[in-house]
Amino acid sequence: MCSAFARLKRHLAAALACLLLLAAVALAVTTANSAQQQSRTSSSGFLALDQLAQTNQAPQEAPTGFDNQSNGFVESQVHSQDQAAFDEVEGIEDGLGPVFNAQACRECHQTPTTGGVSQVTELRVGRVNRFGQFENPDVTIGDGSTVIANRSLINDRGICPSGEFPDIEVQEHVPDHMNVRTLRSSLNTLGDGFVEAIASTTLLQFANKQCGEFGDGVCGQAIFVPVAEAPGQMRVARFGWKNQHASLLSFSADAYLNEMGITSTLQPEDVTKLCDTVPDPENTAEDGDVADIDRFARFMRATKAPARDANLASTFDARLGEQLFDKIGCDTCHVPKVVTAPAGSVINGGSFIVPDALGNKIIHPFSDFLLHNVGTGDGIVQNGGPLTALKLRTPPLWGVRTRSRFMHDHSALTFNEAILRHGGEASSAVRRYRFLRDEERQQLITFLKSL
Repeated sequence: MCSAFARLKRHLAAALACLLLLAAVALAVTTANSAQQQSRTSSSGFLALDQLAQTNQAPQEAPTGFDNQSNGFVESQVHSQDQAAFDEVEGIEDGLGPVFNAQACRECHQTPTTGGVSQVTELRVGRVNRFGQFENPDVTIGDGSTVIANRSLINDRGICPSGEFPDIEVQEHVPDHMNVRTLRSSLNTLGDGFVEAIASTTLLQFANKQCGEFGDGVCGQAIFVPVAEAPGQMRVARFGWKNQHASLLSFSADAYLNEMGITSTLQPEDVTKLCDTVPDPENTAEDGDVADIDRFARFMRATKAPARDANLASTFDARLGEQLFDKIGCDTCHVPKVVTAPAGSVINGGSFIVPDALGNKIIHPFSDFLLHNVGTGDGIVQNGGPLTALKLRTPPLWGVRTRSRFMHDHSALTFNEAILRHGGEASSAVRRYRFLRDEERQQLITFLKSL
């Protein structure tokens, strides 16, 4: 009897061990799926959640406006100096190029003021091979002997041929046989300091709620991406059409290199050395000054959130339109209200502490900052892995009235066209929109025009 009981205990222990192992594997698979990433800056890292501070204070509304004033993160004089750096036109002597899209941050972020949106686009390309796998192209430049490898971004401009290099051509061109191609519009950065201060757990909760509670196919994907200023650390992404970044400093360094061709301590090497006469890294902090990427990040962190058109928002039609927006399900992804992490929370892999100016603030971005397939995906694979090829980040709608073209590729010119472009996970909401009376659809659009 004792022997049989001992054998039973061993079997139960073995079974329990198997169950625990299966649970651990399932958890690992789930984490891996949600954190898929193919970053050229880091292929692995520690998936760190933010260290949230505690607060008993009620959250306060974040300041809004297009007045170029600081939200309180820094003093007005510092904010003005940082804006000047954001506005500054760079030259070849500053490290511009060799390939680039713009000479200043404001060229892509200037409507209605510095840091806002624009109608400027960038070009992304790639190839889906016969096995259905996405491949970044190798871009040949110069006389054909120089290759920029594994590059989906095709820059529109180059610094040579020039007086110093009359016989060298550095301009990038789309390689033959690229069957994936898309334009991407520049994004708004106003209020992004508050977006950076959203706790990762908040975004994960959005995804869990959508995937678990809604029965209309909406299931946003949160991914973890490297934090460049915290080597080995990864955080839930929130910036870029493909959620390429989780921190504004990482975003600044990436844009400085890939949009302007200027290297920094976080992105220290140019993509090509042709016509390049400035040693890398081309921009650093000197003589106690602050490096440009730090100024860019600080500028964005100090911007106010985009303000609504208060007069239009208070009208009867706009208020009814907001109710219809929620009723048909647009607010599932375009989340109207988010509260940032409490002041004192440690984010970005330990490299940034949320200050009072950004912490415990109510913002109205009308976004969940997750990746979704709404039928308009561009086919490009970046940090999120192959399953994100047809997914894009939910674009925040705050300040959307300042745009004249919509969607990631500017393919829609009216709010109605933009809504009807939606499909995939947004199919149910679009179907409900089509069932609205003409008057109701116009009220919903009036609400959008107030944002």
